[in-house]
Amino acid sequence: MEELNQSEVSEFIILGLCNSWELQAVFLVIFSSLYLITILGNIFIVVIIIIDLHLHSPMYFLLANLSFIDFCLSSVTTPKMITDFLKEKKTISFGGCMCQIFFGHFFGGGEMVLLVSMAYDRYVAICKPLHYTTIMNRHTCIGLVMSSWIIGFVHSISQLVIIINLPFCGSRELDSFFCDIPLVIKLACMDTYVLEILINADSGVLATICFILLLISYSHILITVCLHSKDGASKALSTCTAHITVVILFFGPCIFIYLWPVSIPWVDKFLAVFYAVITPLLNPAIYTLRNKEIRNAMKRFLGKNIVLLGNS
Repeated sequence: MEELNQSEVSEFIILGLCNSWELQAVFLVIFSSLYLITILGNIFIVVIIIIDLHLHSPMYFLLANLSFIDFCLSSVTTPKMITDFLKEKKTISFGGCMCQIFFGHFFGGGEMVLLVSMAYDRYVAICKPLHYTTIMNRHTCIGLVMSSWIIGFVHSISQLVIIINLPFCGSRELDSFFCDIPLVIKLACMDTYVLEILINADSGVLATICFILLLISYSHILITVCLHSKDGASKALSTCTAHITVVILFFGPCIFIYLWPVSIPWVDKFLAVFYAVITPLLNPAIYTLRNKEIRNAMKRFLGKNIVLLGNS
């Protein structure tokens, strides 16, 4: 079966976001700029959390891992999309397509679980503050991060095993800017109805379970703070708004793509761009702009470097 795949379909044709060269030139500038900001922003957060001792706490340890995953996730599809804007014929090899599927689901699944871990961290910090240092110790933090990577890997490999041995012998056109399972599986020359249900259930169930856990965690946090504080509502919103915003932006497109019964090409493309390009950019922006400690760490970092430059 694998020989059949390789001999009959060695590459897929990517139709991209649009056919207009003028629009593609505009998209080239926009997405190149967004990708550069995403890479620099996420790397900066990881570096500043590592070097600033004031940020050596469970919350920032998890945030550094989130920024690293966003860095990786944005690099799975965006560079290929940007270079394709310069090409008239856009193709991707069979192996490259499988790699995009694997790493996209690997980092995406890992981020879902990591966001749940971050919600758990906030739940313990707000609802059980006296036990926070005991519960969120070094081993717990490492365990939460390792769990996100392991679940992401298991989720991704389970998807890849299903699709990699399918016989592709018909159309090779993917109406998108990258390879994703719902599009690729439609090109198989066999009845894939049952496989589509299994794959959508795999991704959809993971996203839905994580989303429900996040809703329960943040609802409990809001209720707890409101009941134990005079200005509980404002404090709760201030604490959780950034996290809730990221959760909605990340899970919304995922759940829609994998659980919505009707596929609308332009909607799917918009959601795919939002998921692959915009969300990894918004995560560092949301967390840094709303976080006083991160902003203070940035000031300390910039201040030290300015002094060093002045002395030199």
